[in-house]
Amino acid sequence: MKSEDTPFEGGPMDGRVLPVLLGITGHPPKTYRIPVPAPDGGPPTVLVYRRVPRGKSTLTGLTARWKYLHDPTGRAGDGPRWPWSKRPARPDATPEGKPDDADG
Repeated sequence: MKSEDTPFEGGPMDGRVLPVLLGITGHPPKTYRIPVPAPDGGPPTVLVYRRVPRGKSTLTGLTARWKYLHDPTGRAGDGPRWPWSKRPARPDATPEGKPDDADG
């Protein structure tokens, strides 16, 4: 399998370069999760990094390489966004068509 040395920015992995396995399309995964064991034997903490373009190729204008940025929220990916599926409701959003309790 092919791998590519990919830099990590932000979080505890800042400045490190790790070999990341490439998929069948030749790209690294969109999210990279690193489990960190807890020192007291509790559940591990999972660091989440998101793939972003490192830069563009000067000849073709396409993304040449990737890097990973730390995602402190650690949310799981939403998965594919199909046009016929409902978007998950955000907990801080007011449902459409319903006033807030503060409005009266």
